[in-house]
This record gives sequence, C-alpha cells and structure tokens, in this order.
Amino acid sequence: MDIIEKENIKLKPKNGISDTRPDRLVCQDLTKIYPTPNGDYTVLADLELRVKQGEFISIIGHSGCGKSTLLSMIAGLNDISAGKILVDDEVIRGAGPDRAVVFQSPSLFPWLTALQNVLIGVKQVFPHATKSQKQDICKYYLSKVGLGNDMHKRASELSQGMQQRVGIARAFALKPKVLLLDEPFGMLDSLTRGELQDVLLEVWQKEKITALMVTHDVDESIFLADRVIMMTSGPFASIGDELAIPFERPRDRVHVLEHPDYYEYRSYLMNFLNH
Repeated sequence: MDIIEKENIKLKPKNGISDTRPDRLVCQDLTKIYPTPNGDYTVLADLELRVKQGEFISIIGHSGCGKSTLLSMIAGLNDISAGKILVDDEVIRGAGPDRAVVFQSPSLFPWLTALQNVLIGVKQVFPHATKSQKQDICKYYLSKVGLGNDMHKRASELSQGMQQRVGIARAFALKPKVLLLDEPFGMLDSLTRGELQDVLLEVWQKEKITALMVTHDVDESIFLADRVIMMTSGPFASIGDELAIPFERPRDRVHVLEHPDYYEYRSYLMNFLNH
C-alpha cells in the first residue's frame, strides 16, 4: 500500500516491506448480479482481492455494500455471476471443507452436546480417522475456546456466547485453508464480544489459518486484522481502499488501544466510511 493521504491523515505501510508469502485466496473480476422485476441488480462489480497465506483480513463497509455476499461467494454458498475465486491457485466450484464459516448465529443442533455438534463436521472431513482421533480433535478445540468443562452440555443449555465458542471450535476443527467469519460477534454484548475476540486471536495465532472477517465494528477490525479492506457502497460495490495494521502479534488489547497510532488508523477508517 502506498503512502495514503486523506483528511490530513498520512499513514505508511508496515516498514515499507512487501509481503512475500504466497497467495492463499484470490478473487478476480468478481461480480454478483441478482435479477429483479425491475432488471438486474449488480451488488458487486469486478472486485479484485488477494489474501496471503496466514493473513487476517477485516472487511468493513456500509450495510448493503455486499460484504456478506462476498463472504458467501468465497464460501461457495452463493453463485458467482462473473469472475472467479481461487484457493491455492485452484478455482472453487461450490462449498468445500477447505473453507470454514463462522456465522453471526452458530446454528447448532440444540439437542446435541457441544462435542457432538463439532464432531458432525470432523466426521465428514476426516472419515478415515479413528473414533478416538476424531474425539480428540473436537476436545482439543473446545478446550482451546474455553469449553473444556462444558463440552458435554447440550447446546440448548449453553449461553449465546458459549454457543458461539462452539461455532469457532467447529470451524477450526475442520482445519480449513480459509476461515470465513461473518460478523461472528455481532449479536453479543460488549463484554462477551471482547472475550471472544481474544479467544479467536489466541487460537488463530497458533493455527495461522488465512482468515477473512466481515464486521461493522471499526475497533474490532483494527484489533484483529493485519489489513482492513474498505468496500464502497453499492450497487456496483468493490474495494475502495485498504489499510495495513502494523501492530505486532500476539496482540494485547490495552497495548493496542494505547498505541500512539491507534486513533490515527481509526480516524482514517471512519473518514472513509463517512465520505
């Protein structure tokens, strides 16, 4: 990213060093069109995006700009009207275990335990593993998200925050190449939201899975991401700008908030959204 100047705010790329990691995810000329009674409605138009292996990307923009549409297309849950999406240089053709999704609502089977909910996906992705190995994978990730003592409780017995922890564990347990997060903390109170952001970062830091997260929260996008992608408003939405976030990892919330550049980054993102 070149030096940026907007509203008298100047930001520089991280140490001026280019990222030499290979591309894990590439979107080329990506377009999404929905037919309507009044003609075609183009949500996304000719969108270009490259995400490096192990990179954490946040995507922000106004409601209706196509953020969730983009994520669902990458997940293979929404048809592509034009262009293509590649994971490790292979064009995706529908959903696959190489892309795991954490939705705003975890959509668990309420009559199953946390362990059983995670096990459903693990059985599909690792069919040749032994029963014990599958159980161990599920237990490991449930423990990592803080549910070591609650994994045998039914989903209906868990709080909303605990259910979302199950959703995060379920996604990581699939060992995907790309983790897709669609406002995963949007329905939670601020305290629980902060706790789960820390949980997500802790597990991600160990796994280093390429991650893309849609969020409306500017502070969340700065705290979690290596790079924030800013989308223009629709129709014909695309990527309007991007901002590298140079804070070192692992990250501590207090240190990030107290960093002298934090509010400069925040102002830059807010200026984009407001203009």
